Amino acid sequence: MQADQFGWFKSSYSAQNGECVEARRRTEGGLHVRDSKRTEATAIAFEAAPWAAFAQALKADAFDVR
Repeated sequence: MQADQFGWFKSSYSAQNGECVEARRRTEGGLHVRDSKRTEATAIAFEAAPWAAFAQALKADAFDVR
């Protein structure tokens, strides 16, 4: 993952069609998350613990998205 000049990064698994999310570490911990197609829109702030729990659930395939 390569961060841009403002610290925003996206997964290296992201497609080149621009339909992905970008994240940036917060100085106080946690992440900001935004839509890569609407970078001017407000980002969502996540505290570190809830984001870690969400990421762990994704890795465990805990969400039924079918």
